[in-house]
Amino acid sequence: MSSDRTGVLLVEDDQNIVDLVRSNLIARGHDVTVSKDGSDAVQLLEAAEPEMVILDLMLPGADGFELCREMRERSSVGIVVLSARRGETDKVRALNLGADDYMTKPFGIEELLARIHATLRRSRPAPAEAEEPTVITVGDIVIDLEALRVTKAGSLVHLTPTEFALLREFVRNPGALLTHAVLLRRVWGRGYETQTEYTRVYIGRLRAKLEDPDGPPLFITEPRSGYRFTVGDAPA
Repeated sequence: MSSDRTGVLLVEDDQNIVDLVRSNLIARGHDVTVSKDGSDAVQLLEAAEPEMVILDLMLPGADGFELCREMRERSSVGIVVLSARRGETDKVRALNLGADDYMTKPFGIEELLARIHATLRRSRPAPAEAEEPTVITVGDIVIDLEALRVTKAGSLVHLTPTEFALLREFVRNPGALLTHAVLLRRVWGRGYETQTEYTRVYIGRLRAKLEDPDGPPLFITEPRSGYRFTVGDAPA
């Protein structure tokens, strides 16, 4: 894989979808590895080290939800789920297991490409604003915006690109109310403003990784509005 090309692992058993997605990704300069039934997907993830996974949930050789969980445990790779399942419970389950985005079939190839590129952008540092500190300390948490690195009590906290992008919005706006629509637009992109299950799930993931069970909350829920990051109330 050349250094200037993005690797994509496509886990999909429908040959028509494989042909459509693979040809469009290759035409846009991506390297594509395909798993047709999911049985070898984890091995391909570790061997090819892609930056992006496109994962079908309905696979003949694997449970798509379990595969999503296993991939997330092994890697911070971006994961976009494709599924014929349209229920909100399935979307929330996939997001809880570590998916960055969820698309239902049938889908438009341009929308899929846009979501892939949006997920990839979250894995790269955002431009620093003038006078903005690159390292923020909140209690025993140290957030390095430039290095995309978070530690808690000296130990590395593994965040996915989407989790880090969401956290970055909070540390850049300490104490401010960030509405669901604002967070969705800034982190996931335009068109997501009503997808509040994304923010609910990912705030829960950040809380689980960063908050102490017996300590003060870092993320305060404002009912029907959004969230605040309580940097001012964190222990010194």
